[in-house]
Amino acid sequence: MNLAWIGLGAIGTPMALNLLKAGYGLTVHNRTPSRCAALEAAGAEVAPSPAAAARQADALLLCVSDDAAAEAVLLGGPDPAVRTQAAVAGLRPGSLVIDCSTISPATSRRLAITLDERQIRYIDAPVTGGTEGAKAGTLSLLVGGDSHDLERARPLLEVIGGRITHFGPVGSGQEAKAVNQVLVAGSYAAVAEALQLAERLGLDRHQVVEALKGGAAGSWALEHRSAQMINDHYPLGFKLALHRKDLGIALEAAAAQQLELPVTEQVAAMEDALLTSGHGDLDVSALARWFRS
Repeated sequence: MNLAWIGLGAIGTPMALNLLKAGYGLTVHNRTPSRCAALEAAGAEVAPSPAAAARQADALLLCVSDDAAAEAVLLGGPDPAVRTQAAVAGLRPGSLVIDCSTISPATSRRLAITLDERQIRYIDAPVTGGTEGAKAGTLSLLVGGDSHDLERARPLLEVIGGRITHFGPVGSGQEAKAVNQVLVAGSYAAVAEALQLAERLGLDRHQVVEALKGGAAGSWALEHRSAQMINDHYPLGFKLALHRKDLGIALEAAAAQQLELPVTEQVAAMEDALLTSGHGDLDVSALARWFRS
C-alpha cells in the first residue's frame, strides 16, 4: 500500500516512523514543514500540501489537533483555492482515510458522509497511550467504522498499536475516546490530590507511591506520572491543552444524554485555571500545579 500521513506532532511523528520502519512507503505533510525533517531523514517523501500527499495514497492517515484541523486537512474551507489543496482533491475513489485524531463524533460522521459522496472510505481511530505508546507501537486504537474498512486498515493499525477495538459505526471510536479522557481526568487529578495530601502530612511521597501502587489505589497514572508530579517536571506525554479540548467533547456528549459529570467538570475547571497560567503545553500531569497554586 502507498501511504500518506498528515499531522506530525508528539504522537503522530513516532506513529509515522513506525510505519516507515515496517517497510511502508510514506508521503508526509505537516502544517509546520520543519516537523517533517525526522520523517524525511528516515526515508519519507515530503509533500507541499494535503492534496499532494494524498495523490498516490491507497490510505491516508492523519493525527491532527482538533475538529477544525481535521476538516481543513481533509476538505479545506469555503475558499475554492484552499479546497484544491485539501486531501479530498488528491484522494482517489476507493481510497481509505484513517483518522487517528481526537475530534467530536459528530465531526467524524460529517467527514465520513462527505468523503463517501466521493467514494472515499473513512474510519475514526483515535488513540490512547501517550508518547510512550506511540514510540513503542503499543497504542490502543478505538475504532468506529465499517468492519470491511477496518480489515483493510488492520495491517497498518497493528504496526502502530497493540490493541485494536471496534466499537461500531463511524463516530463510536470518538465516543470511546471521550470515555477514556474522562477516566484520565479523574485518575490524574486523584493522584495529584493524594500526593499533595501526603506532602502536607510530611510523608515521603516516593515511599507512599511504592507502598500503594500495587494495591487497590494503584493506577496507570500513579505508576507512570507520580514521579513527574513529585518533581514538578512534566515532559510531554499528552498536552494539557489538548486534554482540556477532549474534556469539552466528553462534557458535550454527556449533556446530550442529560448526564452530569461532576468530577470531569471539576477537572475541566482546574485545567482552565492552568491554561490561564500558561501551562497548556505541559503534560496533563501538570494538574499537580493546581494544588501548588
